Amino acid sequence: MPPNDDAALLIARTTPDDDVLARLHRRLEDAAQDQGLLDVAYTEVDTPVGRLLLAATDVGLVRVAYEREGFEEVLTKLATGIGPRVLRAPARLEPAARQIEEYFAGRRISFDVALDRRLSHGFRGLVQRHLPDIAYGHTETYREVAVHVGNPGAVRAVGSACATNPLPVVVPCHRVLRADGSLGGYVGGPAAKATLLQLERAA
Repeated sequence: MPPNDDAALLIARTTPDDDVLARLHRRLEDAAQDQGLLDVAYTEVDTPVGRLLLAATDVGLVRVAYEREGFEEVLTKLATGIGPRVLRAPARLEPAARQIEEYFAGRRISFDVALDRRLSHGFRGLVQRHLPDIAYGHTETYREVAVHVGNPGAVRAVGSACATNPLPVVVPCHRVLRADGSLGGYVGGPAAKATLLQLERAA
């Protein structure tokens, strides 16, 4: 039987609306942050290359992921590799989200948010640390990157390092191309890589 008017009114009064839920969630975020109970905070942002997941520890931005990578899978790996206390907490990501918005609007050519590089290791980490040295609007080949990091023969390993970059867009692996000028691989897909390069050429 459908609820009568009194029952419907009771349900309306006792069911939290979106504003109430948002306030409760923000209180949870604040409490977790204040008490040091948050291993990884995350949020999602819409961009011209699709929706991105941003995740940060108390050290800095630790992960940027494309939707094609599977946000749930990415969060599960972060929970396993960094810590299980993972919470949607946009406040911690506000500076990164703002800078990404400015980048796509053509108002920013580099990022200055703190980075947590714990997901970058060994030779891959060496390559990934070099990537921000490739200037906005410029590119290098995989071979040129290999030379810059002191291992000219490691062209394939450079490609692997770019493909596994945990911080795409912010750490610009999209600026690395094949020797013939073609795009090469990219975690966000070739269309996303082309869009990023065109954005930088047009600025």
